[in-house]
Amino acid sequence: MSTVHQPDLKDRPARLTVGVVGAGRVGPALAASLQLAGHRPVAVSGVSDTSRRRAETMLPGVPLVPPAEVLQRADLVLLTVPDDALPGLVAGLAETGAVRPGQLLVHTSGRYGAKVLDPALRAGALPLALHPAMTFTGTPVDVQRLAGCSFGVTAPEELRLAAEALVIEMGGEPEWISEQNRPLYHAALALGANHLVTLVAQSMELLRAAGVAAPDRMLGPLLGAALDNALRSGDAALTGPVARGDAGTVAAHVAELRRHAPQTVAGYLAMARATADRALAHGLLKPELAEDLLGVLADGGHAGRGGEGTDGTNGSDGTTGTEGNDR
Repeated sequence: MSTVHQPDLKDRPARLTVGVVGAGRVGPALAASLQLAGHRPVAVSGVSDTSRRRAETMLPGVPLVPPAEVLQRADLVLLTVPDDALPGLVAGLAETGAVRPGQLLVHTSGRYGAKVLDPALRAGALPLALHPAMTFTGTPVDVQRLAGCSFGVTAPEELRLAAEALVIEMGGEPEWISEQNRPLYHAALALGANHLVTLVAQSMELLRAAGVAAPDRMLGPLLGAALDNALRSGDAALTGPVARGDAGTVAAHVAELRRHAPQTVAGYLAMARATADRALAHGLLKPELAEDLLGVLADGGHAGRGGEGTDGTNGSDGTTGTEGNDR
């Protein structure tokens, strides 16, 4: 059950006309969600054929117009463009007089807070930074996924209630992020979500190379359990050969990766070092085992250690290497 305060009707913004500048994966989904809450999408801009088709699918009947015309038509404008394009877009809209006083201008960049909208603020706009902490597919399923999604919210204090109310209307959970903490907040999300995709894709490729016919089916339960354990228990959920200090197993992993997928070695070593540091700091990795393990990681697995555990299995406790008897 949500613990977020549900605003009274008097706290909710009036029904607004909504425009979208940048019909990527995010903007049309947010506009469609606002439409379900009673607001009215009136204009969208998109450059590529893909973005235009996406807008037509997600927001049928909403006209495709240039960005300046979106601002002319809408009370609430979603600026859903790539991070690096946002400052230039805001400056250009302000300089050309497209921004109207009293207009709600919302960007969805995780990197920036509300200050990136200062040129529009000086033109009389009301600046809000509402970043949905979710990956988007660009399909209608995204609207459903917004239910319970956390949004990183940054806005002037006097607009805080309005910003949080809009998030709640989209089905989200507002999480207040200070202006100075936006870059750290965004780095944290990228570290977890973006790098996870890379790790999973690499794991699936390696499983296929090992002869697994359905790597997604094999990884699904394992990764689901690992994610659930990590969210519940943090570092206490660490397991596997690095957390156990199985230096021989780790050396065998590196040797196999060098042979079959050398492009993955650097990432494996970097993550193994980070895992070892956390396991050691939290008392999961025994200091007497850490020396050999860190030696393997330091020399990149070139020490020539065997690939088997002490009892001839591929994990020192006779497991597959993903779980230990005591963790």
